Formats: sequence, structure tokens, C-alpha cells
Amino acid sequence: MIPACLLEGLRTRYAEPQRHYHDWAHVETLLEYFRRREDQFHRPEPVLWALYWHDAVYDPLAQDNEEQSAQLLERDAAGHLTPEDAAFAAMMIRATADHVVPPGLNTQDTADLGLFLDLDLSILGAPAPVYDRYERAIRAEMAAVPADAFRAARGAILKGLLSRERLYFTPRAHREWEDTARANLERAIAVLEQGP
Repeated sequence: MIPACLLEGLRTRYAEPQRHYHDWAHVETLLEYFRRREDQFHRPEPVLWALYWHDAVYDPLAQDNEEQSAQLLERDAAGHLTPEDAAFAAMMIRATADHVVPPGLNTQDTADLGLFLDLDLSILGAPAPVYDRYERAIRAEMAAVPADAFRAARGAILKGLLSRERLYFTPRAHREWEDTARANLERAIAVLEQGP
């Protein structure tokens, strides 16, 4: 159970003015997916904490948002989660930096992290109008970046995702979202390459 005072602090963070996608609505969307799949997680409590805290620190121009969010969770979770669960939740947040499941985890933690990362990338497999709103929101968050630099950087990120053999780790997410996600990425890349 996450204390109300911590949730209130998170709501304040997710309401910061620079957020257009990484806001409380994003958290609520992931919570909805989490609730539908909660019985599939072996350790649902640290997953839930990771879900709430994974974008708690968000500076669009920073390179260490995931690390800062993980450290915030570690501080906030002290006395509320076991040290093992807090460490796992923080590790899940750190894994959102590159959306890769690190080696060396046990089978259950590997499965939980894979599903958590799939939920975080669920937007890629959204219907085209929803995905296109997401791309516009990301551009709004990066408004300080000049157009050419944004197109180059964003294009590199999207091409990197598209080059993966699989975008999603779990069979269900792969089945439900993979084809749509690839179509969305291809379309977004084409828009970026067309320029203004």
C-alpha cells in the first residue's frame, strides 16, 4: 500500500508544466493495464511502486531522469517496502532508460520486468490517432530543442526501436501491439524525415 502523502507528492510532480505526455494521465493509463494484468506479476507490489515513480523526475533535456526517479523511489520507499522490493522497483525504473531486461535476474523477476517494460511501451502499439497525439506531446515537451536537432534525435530513437527484433517481451504484448507499433514507428519516422 502506497501512503497517501507519497501519492500526493507524486501528483504534484506529474503536474509540472513541462509535461505533456509524462504526466498523471500516463500513470493512470499504465495503472489500468497493470490492474488488468496484476495476476501475471510474481511481485506486484514493487511493480506498482515502479509504475508510480518511473517518470517522477522528468526534465525533458536531462539525461538522467530514470536514475533520479529511481533514487527518489529508494528514498520514498524506505520503511514502506522491504529493501529487496525497493531495490527491484528501482531497478525496473532504471531499466526504462533503454528498455532492456538485464541478464542475471531470476526467471520470475525477468518476467515481471519484461511485462513492466511492455506496459511502459504500450503507447507504441496504440491506435494511430492516439500514437500521433503522443508524438505531438513529446515534441511539446522538447519545445526548447530546435526543429532540426529534434528531428535527428527523435528519428534516431525511433529507428533504434524499429531495428529491434522484438519491441515487446511478453507473448501477449507482442501479439496485441507489435504490428501496430511498427506501423506507428515507420509512419513517425517518415513524418520526421519530411521535415517541417
